[in-house]
Amino acid sequence: MKLPVDELLPRIFDALDRGPNLVIEAPPGAGKTTRVPPALLDRGRGEILVLEPRRLAARLAARRVASELGEPIGETVGYQVRFEDVSGPRTRLRFLTEGVLTRRLLSDPTLRGVSTVILDEFHERHLETDLALALLRRLQSKRRDLRLIVMSATLDAAPVARYLGDCPVLRSEGKLFDLAIEYTPHSPAPLEEQVSAALERIVQRGLTGDVLVFLPGAAEIRRAARAVEPLASRLGLLVLPLHGDLSPAEQDRAIAPANRSKVILSTNVAESSVTIEGVTAVIDSGLARVAVDSPWTGLPSVEVRRISQASATQRAGRAGRTAPGRVIRLYSAEDFHRRPPADIPEILRRELSQLVLQLRAMGITELKWLDEPPEAAFTAASALLDRLGMTPEMAELPLPPRLAKLVLEARVRGVPEKGCAVAAVLSAGERGKTDLLALAESDWRPQTRRVFDQLRKRIAGRDVRTEGDSAILQSILAAFPDRVARHRRDGELLLSSGGSARFPNCRWEFLVAVDIEERREHGVPLVRLAAPIEPEWLLERASERISLEWNRTAERIEQVTALVYDQLVIEETRAPAAPGEEVSRLLAQKALEAGIGRFADQDAVEQLRSRAAFAGIQIDAEAVLVTLCQGRTNFMQLEAGDLLAAIHPPHLSHAAPERLRLPVGHEVQVHYEPGKPPWIESRLQDFFGMRESPRIGGAPVVVHLLAPNRRPVQVTSDLAGFWERLYPQVRKELARRYPKHKWPEKPV
Repeated sequence: MKLPVDELLPRIFDALDRGPNLVIEAPPGAGKTTRVPPALLDRGRGEILVLEPRRLAARLAARRVASELGEPIGETVGYQVRFEDVSGPRTRLRFLTEGVLTRRLLSDPTLRGVSTVILDEFHERHLETDLALALLRRLQSKRRDLRLIVMSATLDAAPVARYLGDCPVLRSEGKLFDLAIEYTPHSPAPLEEQVSAALERIVQRGLTGDVLVFLPGAAEIRRAARAVEPLASRLGLLVLPLHGDLSPAEQDRAIAPANRSKVILSTNVAESSVTIEGVTAVIDSGLARVAVDSPWTGLPSVEVRRISQASATQRAGRAGRTAPGRVIRLYSAEDFHRRPPADIPEILRRELSQLVLQLRAMGITELKWLDEPPEAAFTAASALLDRLGMTPEMAELPLPPRLAKLVLEARVRGVPEKGCAVAAVLSAGERGKTDLLALAESDWRPQTRRVFDQLRKRIAGRDVRTEGDSAILQSILAAFPDRVARHRRDGELLLSSGGSARFPNCRWEFLVAVDIEERREHGVPLVRLAAPIEPEWLLERASERISLEWNRTAERIEQVTALVYDQLVIEETRAPAAPGEEVSRLLAQKALEAGIGRFADQDAVEQLRSRAAFAGIQIDAEAVLVTLCQGRTNFMQLEAGDLLAAIHPPHLSHAAPERLRLPVGHEVQVHYEPGKPPWIESRLQDFFGMRESPRIGGAPVVVHLLAPNRRPVQVTSDLAGFWERLYPQVRKELARRYPKHKWPEKPV
């Protein structure tokens, strides 16, 4: 079959004769994946590597090319993905995932024997894609003969071409028939029911070929298959799944021609890399499982998200390759226009510890990127590797750094099989139990079993330590050293990172919170997966922290000596603090918070302040209190010190006496108030014999004259004038009211 890209081959050969790099743009179905790589086999003697973003795409593309060459897979054409290598000594064209290439570069930094590397479906911009491109571009500075070809369906080619030294850009337009695109109003119905309804609509208007249905993953595919089966049986349609967990035979069956119309239920692998002939209708869920990183574990996983406009356009294009087609999108037109134009490259949004691990293992400290990774993410990844104790062997394993550390640590501790089991359930995302060891010992999905079997082949040896779970639990701790938690009570956890979490029905005091889920309804994060640990395992990583703390009940400074793991206290002792500068400073802070009135009569202090102000003296009682804290450690010692005496200025008794003696012999208190002259008060008879008002600092004192019942009679600062002008009248009134008292005519 002649494909659109075939017409471009002469120009491709010519461009590669003139320079080592090339960018090719071709829409899905143009044939770039299956025609360009084999066409280069006769253009040189070296091996050709084709990097695919997905394992399924690598397998299917390799089998398609081998079939077109009339050879079995593993001869001239082979493929290599994680845990699977189908190739032989005569293999010259190898389809592989990007991660396989980076691990190959570890053992073979110059890619001996490789003449050309093709980065297919580059627009998907996986993390490994950007890393592979940067490493290959760096390698080109040493190997001038290495050719790099970037191929994509939807791509802004200009930045890539500039990055590759302003290389040529070739475009194959392909041929796309008219498409009728229908949108669907939002529906609360389950996705599989929406698929069945859309298939019914297509059938009613006349089905002329195969139907390709895009769904997020294998689980949704199984549910949709059950939902459409009654309709398919009635009409004689063949319902076939297409996803990465299927056997090669099942995958081939989905894409091979059949004697009746097919309904192919596929993941987003069918967006690109693999062309399925005969498709005239597409049902698009608008969803895909995309790679993300757990914000807690840092482990990669997938979650269902809405696809971009570019992905939706590619999916729709699958219906118009051979004839006019129909597309039913299970979302509204408004929803489509709200979606981002294209996906954000993973290097700008993913956790980078795997990438940094590979660079360190290669001894690479600087690299020129197509898009520079965020500095904060790079720094965080470097810090994690430092904490894990990164070794080059970790980079050789097809695992994230944490799980690679877990497996290698388990091997050192004599439990390699247990380590592989725990790494397998974490890598495959097994769920169902909150105890990690119980999860590792439960029934697994086939995918988890495959990961375990492949890991066990890589990590040779059997478990030699069988007593208890100590060895594997310490291996888990080594892989998640920053995820330690301590149970306080009722499922409340303190995290070594400083936060809190909940773990209902927790029965351990110390644990590793392997995975945590943020849930708004819980207020604090919820632990989903954990493993118990012993506190003594933390001691070698703990540090002693000595601090001073205020004991509010005892009102004293205490020295707290604690063994601390990150921000988590493992053990602590308290004792009264010894005197010292820092102790005095903290005591002064707490004393000032308590206030001056805690250590002296507040009224007396205020009276003293007023006396000093009258005398023109400034009193800083707080500063004196701070001084009194020197050499002391608690409030009881401060109470024993006479704060009032300490703040009393010298000579104040002369400048602003606290009391005055009256002619009758007894003393009265002098009252001082801000902005007012001092004043005294006593019974009128007590002033008999005093000709004039008393003076303080040259100013007359205001005298409050009281009747025998101590009620005010007169207030004056001119006592002499009072005796002369007012006393005679006051005397008559008082004599009438208090006849038993003496009221002399001449009181002075």
